[in-house]
Amino acid sequence: MDRLIYTAVSGMTDSMTRERVIASNMANAQTVGFKAEMLYTTPITLKGPSLEARAMAEGEVKGANMDAGAMTATGRKLDIAMRGDDLMAVQAQDGTEAYTRRGDLTVSPTGVLENGDGRPVIGNGGPITVPLDAQISLGPDGSVLVANPETPNLPPQPVDKIKLASPAGSSISKGLDGLFRVVGGGVLPNDENGQVVVGSLEQSNVNPTDVLTEMIRSQRLFDIRTKLIATARDVDQSSTALLRISGTSG
Repeated sequence: MDRLIYTAVSGMTDSMTRERVIASNMANAQTVGFKAEMLYTTPITLKGPSLEARAMAEGEVKGANMDAGAMTATGRKLDIAMRGDDLMAVQAQDGTEAYTRRGDLTVSPTGVLENGDGRPVIGNGGPITVPLDAQISLGPDGSVLVANPETPNLPPQPVDKIKLASPAGSSISKGLDGLFRVVGGGVLPNDENGQVVVGSLEQSNVNPTDVLTEMIRSQRLFDIRTKLIATARDVDQSSTALLRISGTSG
């Protein structure tokens, strides 16, 4: 009985974690460059001195579905979509280098090039900054081009280049902030041949229909595990009643 209750409660905890992941994916179905989170569930058995008991399930978000989302043309000169598997390097809240596919870029009031999450975009020497009074455009290789409005006859000049990082051969994980990082620390290598599509954005790869179906399935599984707790309670009460009858008869 103890094993049944422990296993059922562990399963309920796993179901709640799964539902949080599903809710996050559903909420980000329209977020630019979002990659659907994936939950990995690991069965664990606690080993005692004489008997293996209390099987449980442990769920954890360790990665994401890296399939490309649909590409939408916006015509905006600071919107970019990465080609292939490359990720754009940005500066995380803690100052470390992290990675994303979100390419809706803007220039902050201080001249820092940022994406839609407000994360500074990293170039050759750290976060990219541009003159506030300049006309900014981007090249297909991620180059940041600056034109001086006072000299319209001169072509735009490159001032930096967005770091397009290749995740090939590296293990990356997705954090709670939605950014990707190298497992164990470190940074991804720069893809010198990386290319972007200027004037386009990669949409979320979340399929709302699939997520809704998964949510219904997860809720049903939670209900089944809840009923197991109720069944264990009924069996325990019946066993207690039988013991009382047996004690009275003796």
